[in-house]
Formats: sequence, structure tokens, C-alpha cells
Amino acid sequence: MTLFHPHKPDRTYHDDRSRQVMLDLVEFFESKGKASLKADDHAAAWYSEFLEFIGEKQIFATMSTPSGYGADDARWDTWRICEFAEILGFYGLPYWYAWQVSVLGLGPIWMSDNESVKERTAQLLQEGAIFAFGLSEKDHGADLYSSETTLTPQADGTYLANGRKYYIGNGNEAALVSVFGKVEGTDEYVFFAADTSKPGYVCLQNVVHSQNYVSEFELTDFPLSDADILERGDEAWNAALNTVNIGKYNLGWASIGICTHAFYEAIHHAAHRTLYGMQVTDFPHAKALFTDAYTRLTAMKLVALRAADYMRSASPEDRRYLLYNPVVKMKVTTQGEDVINHLWDVIAAKGFEKNMYFEMAARDIRALPKLEGTVHVNIALIVKFMANYFFNPADMPDIPRRDDPVNDDFLFDQGPTRGLSKIRFHDYAPVFDRFDLPNVRVFQEQIEVFKTMLFAARPDEAQTADIDFLLGIGEIFTLVVYAQLFLENAEIYDTNRDLVEQVFDVFVRDFSRFAVQLHGKPSTTSEQMDFCMQMIRKPVVDAERFNRVWTEQVHSLRDAYEMRP
Repeated sequence: MTLFHPHKPDRTYHDDRSRQVMLDLVEFFESKGKASLKADDHAAAWYSEFLEFIGEKQIFATMSTPSGYGADDARWDTWRICEFAEILGFYGLPYWYAWQVSVLGLGPIWMSDNESVKERTAQLLQEGAIFAFGLSEKDHGADLYSSETTLTPQADGTYLANGRKYYIGNGNEAALVSVFGKVEGTDEYVFFAADTSKPGYVCLQNVVHSQNYVSEFELTDFPLSDADILERGDEAWNAALNTVNIGKYNLGWASIGICTHAFYEAIHHAAHRTLYGMQVTDFPHAKALFTDAYTRLTAMKLVALRAADYMRSASPEDRRYLLYNPVVKMKVTTQGEDVINHLWDVIAAKGFEKNMYFEMAARDIRALPKLEGTVHVNIALIVKFMANYFFNPADMPDIPRRDDPVNDDFLFDQGPTRGLSKIRFHDYAPVFDRFDLPNVRVFQEQIEVFKTMLFAARPDEAQTADIDFLLGIGEIFTLVVYAQLFLENAEIYDTNRDLVEQVFDVFVRDFSRFAVQLHGKPSTTSEQMDFCMQMIRKPVVDAERFNRVWTEQVHSLRDAYEMRP
């Protein structure tokens, strides 16, 4: 598995339309050039040129319309969505964001039984429309229980909607907004499609200074009928959470795209800069930082691709994706921050310069762990799966690489959001056993100590209610799942064994770091602290392996790509 390269498209597709979408995207941005990209960013200019291109080429229609509602080559295909999101992130977070918040807005529509709204949505997509997701409110964020937007029934059978929504992407130009609220005077949840051209919809402001329009909007006696209702009751609640299940996965790919472009730019700069009579890339610390950045980025991509396989293979009987999906959201995005930090430590002040892509990357990479639920929210979700993952494995089907050109029907028919603690997983251990590599073995030893701690010094009732303590546990557990997904895809893609070992060099150090953090938590007991100390391990050092990875895979990319001015 190689990094995305705009001039060397090598992704496998089974249809010409998928490949053409990616080529058209690259051509649009490469023709635009970096100077224009940066000028728009500095001016916080709305990306009308990009949206006109998307509409002309019907790209959102192809990528975001489930089979049966659009053109023959339109489908919701997570395999091709991976590279689509990666390319958008590669050229700038705002372009990805315009699509991402459209995905969120489309979720409740495609999950509904309202065929007339679905047909209209498909037509709007073909016309180049964008969409929005009206969930959050200013005073309580995405706390669904506290939603104050109301739908009031009228005597003639219609409704009037009232309320404000906050932090709503595309709220300035979305054709339809999927709005979440409650039926007035009840606790019944509801999702409805708000046509922004109707009276009663007012976009109040952009709450950020950015190319993105992250709006606050208000509905005042906004007229609706049953024809506009998407879901009610439990179905509306499920649609809210299941839409986020789909959307949060894409954040990982934005991070991967951003980090890939920043990596090319950073290593090109460093390799051609001389300090104290040496190339910057000849300094040992620079080699170590670039190698760590590259290995983390490679792992990010392989993990996110593997999670897509489970999403595409999901069913009511196999919901493993509900663990792997937030792992991508939480872990891939925070790894993206680490990648940028490593690169920035080498290029230093250069990373602030206004003509560098890196200036945008360093700012925007911070946003992704904080969208669609913070890191803390996702770790709190992830730990719910820990007992079954470690101590109650089940016979589950092996999932192959899922690059087949089919619609991902289940994503819009996920069903109830309850019962997470009952979801079963296959035994993670065999894939580790199949990699007879020194640092994989060290990592396995760390896992065993962690499992022993969970059994012999299990968290007490007070600790399980202590979110700060659970976050420490969750970081370690998430790393184990992340390593499992990485190894599964390292097998599928026959990843170079030197690179696998170098990735686990990073993983062993990360495991040790998280063990130190858990050791220092206020509520960690002395017995648990002893186990934490046993988890702290040094990776197996192999200078020859490191030099091979550095020379053959990392430093060799110094002149791989430079965006035209």
C-alpha cells in the first residue's frame, strides 16, 4: 500500500466512472494550483468554483446517491469513497468539509421511508446541490436529549417548526437541511427535511472565519407537512446516531489526505535544505521523525481501509464495524496530529509560511479529532466493547478486501443503536501470531500484561464511573484494536516486513506512553500501577532495518511530488 500520489493513480476500480471521478478531481485542483488554493484559504472565500465543478461533473451525485435513485453508476460505495475523501483532504479540508456535511445531511434522508423526498434529493444531487445536517444547538451541542427545536401540529394537519441550530455546515447554500427536533409538548423525536428556499428559514451567521460556512440558522413558524417528515420516535433517534456512524468514518480519510500532502512538502523542503554543512535529512533526529511520520501515516491508511471492509460487510448479525468505525475516527485523526507534529519538528518555522500547504495542514489537522464526537466521546464508546473483545471471542466470518462495486445497503438500514455491549468479535490473537517479528512479539507481551491487569486488578465501581480513568484504559485498548486492523491489512496488501516492524516500533513506544499516563491517573490503584510498569517496554532496536526503511521507503519520496504554483 503506497501513499496517494496525484500523478500516479494506482487505485483499483471495477468501473470507468469511479476512476474518472478521481482523475477529474485531481485535474481540477492541479490546474487550480497552490497559489490559488492558498489565496482562497487566506481570504476565507466560499468555494463556489469547486461546487460549480462538482455540479457540472455530477460528482456528488455519483458518490452520494444510493443505487436505484440516480444514474446507473451512482451508488454508496465506501471503497471508492475512501479515495474520494482522501483526495479532497489532500488539497484542503474545506473541500472535504463541503462533501462531509452533505453526507451527514443525506443520512436521515436515505435512511427514511419517504420516497418522495428521496427522489427529490437524487434530482437535487444531479443538479449539483449540497446538503446540511441540522442536529447541534448552541447551548447544548449535539446533546439530542436537550434539543429545543420543536414541531407544532396545526389544526389542518400541517406543522410549524421553530428553533435555532448551531454549527451547521453548508447552512448558507444547502438545498435541504435534515433537521432534528421534538414534537411540541412530547418527548417524541422527529427528523424533517427543511427546504431552505421556503419562508421561515434564515441563515444568521457563519460562526467561524473559514472557507467553510459553519452556520447558525433559525426556523420561525417554518411550514411543513407529512410529506417533509423523514422519521419519528425511535427511528429519528436511530437516524441521528447511525448517520454519525457513517459520517465519522470519513474524518480519518481527511486526516490521511492532509498528512500525505504535508509529508511530501515537508520532506522535499528538508531534503533540499543545508544546515551546518549537512542536509537536514542527514541529521539522525530528522531521520527518526520522518520515519515515524511515514510509518504512522502508512498505518493510518491501512487501518482505515480495513475498517471499510467491515463496514461494507456489516449486517444485523455482524456489527464489528461499530468498534472499528470510532477507532478510525478517534485514532486515525489523533495519529494525524502526531504525523504533523513530527514533520513540523523538522521543518520548524517553514511550517508557518503563508505559501506552504503545511500552514493549512497544521491548523486543520487539529479539527478532525474534535468533529462528530470528541476523542473522549469516542473512547467512552470504544470501551463498551472491551470485555467481549478480550475475553469472549466468537466464531465470526473472515472478511476479505471489499473493493467490489456494490451499494452499501446496510449503512442506511443499521437498525436500533442499542446493545453495543453484546456485540461479538473474532479472536484478535491469531493475526499477531502470524507475524513472527520481534516488535510484534514485544507488543503481544504488553497486551498480555494489560489483559492480566483487567482481570486481576479490574477497575472497581468508582473507577468505571471515572471518565478520566476510563480514557486511560481506552487509549491502550484502542491501540490494540488499531494494531489488529493494521496487521490484517498488512497481510492483505503484503506489506513490506521491515515496514511492519517499524510500525510496531512506534506501537510499542505508544503502548508504553499510555501505560505511563494510566499509571499517573488519580484513581489508579497501587496494584494497577505495578501492571502499568510491566507494560513499559523498549522496542527491539535494529539499525539495519531502520536504515532500509529510511532509505528505500521514506527518503526516496523527497522529490516525489510538489504541487505546481
